[in-house]
Amino acid sequence: MAEISAQMVKELRESTGAGMMDCKKALQESDGDMAKAVDILREKGLGKAAKKADRLASEGLVSVVVSADGKKATISEINSETDFVAKNATFVKLVGDVTSHVQANDITSVEALNESLIGGVKFSEYFNSQIATIGENLVVRRFETIEAGTNGVIAGYLHSNSRVGVLIGAVCENEAVAAKAGDFLKNLCMHAAAMKPSVISYTEFDKDFVEKEYLALKGELEKENEELVRLKKPLHKIPLFASRMQITDEVVAEAVEKMKAELKAQGKPEQIWDKIIPGQVERFYADNTQLDQRLTLMGQFFVMDDKKTVEQVVAEESKKLGGAINIVKYVRFEVGEGLDKKSEDFAAEVAAQMA
Repeated sequence: MAEISAQMVKELRESTGAGMMDCKKALQESDGDMAKAVDILREKGLGKAAKKADRLASEGLVSVVVSADGKKATISEINSETDFVAKNATFVKLVGDVTSHVQANDITSVEALNESLIGGVKFSEYFNSQIATIGENLVVRRFETIEAGTNGVIAGYLHSNSRVGVLIGAVCENEAVAAKAGDFLKNLCMHAAAMKPSVISYTEFDKDFVEKEYLALKGELEKENEELVRLKKPLHKIPLFASRMQITDEVVAEAVEKMKAELKAQGKPEQIWDKIIPGQVERFYADNTQLDQRLTLMGQFFVMDDKKTVEQVVAEESKKLGGAINIVKYVRFEVGEGLDKKSEDFAAEVAAQMA
C-alpha cells in the first residue's frame, strides 16, 4: 500500500472539490494513483471535473490580432508575475506588439520567436530589455496563428479583461457567404469565451473518454438525486448515454418505437404521432448528450438563444446567408490555464484529520 501524504490529499481535493476524507479513501483505494482516485470520486458522484486551471494565480494577458480581411488571426498569451504588472500600459503594449510580430512573420514556435528580429534586434534581447524595464519576470507562454483559404473566414474575440481570447475559423460555401459571416462568427467567439467548450464537435472525442465521462456523469446525478429525495424534490433523469458518439441509428430507431408504444398506450391518435415524435426525439438527444453540451462548441446551447444549440444556430445562419458555414477551427486561451501553482506545506493543517 502506497503512503498517502497530506500533499496528495490536498492536490486531489483541489482538483475535484471532494471532501478531505473522501479524497483520502479514494487514494487508499487506488493505492496512491491520482488519476484512478479522480475516477473513483467522480463515479461515486463525489467530485466534479474541476480543473486546476480554474484556480491558478498566474497573471498576464491574452492578445488577439485579426487581419482586416478576416483571413488570418493570431492569439497569444504572455505571463507576468503579478496582476499589477499585467495592467501596466507598457506590458499591455508589449503583448500587442509581440502578437502582431508573430503574425507578420509567420512564427510558429517560441524558439523561432526568440531567434527572430524585431526592430533590427534579436527578439530574445528585445524581450529581456522589456523585462528589465518592467521590472518583473515575463514569459511568452504560447501563441497560435490560423489562416483561412478560399471561401474561408476567421473571427476573434478578446474579453474586456484581456484574460480570455478566442479564434474561430470557418469554411463557407462561397466567398460571398464568407464575406458576410464575420459578425456571426464573432458572436460564436463570445459564446466560447463564456462557455469554455473544449472542442468543436463530439467527433473529436475518444471512445474511452466518453465512456469514462458517462460513468462520472451518472455517478454525479445519482449522488444529487440522494439529496433531492431528502428534499422531496423532482429527481434528475439518469441518461442512457452522454454523447452523440454513442447514439447510433439503431439506438434512435429503438427509442422511436418506445415513443410510439407510449403514445398508443396513452390513446393518442396515430395520425398525430408525426407531430409529436420529432419533439420527443429532440428531447431524447438533449437528455443523452450532456457531455456534448458541456464540452463541445456545436453541442452547447447558444448563450444568445438558449433554446437552440450552436449547431442549430449555425444551420439557421447558413440558410440566412445563402450558403453553408462549416466551423473548422477553434482556439481558446485563458490566462494561466494548465500552469501549476507553487507547492505549499499543507501537512500541518490536515495532520489531525489524516490520523
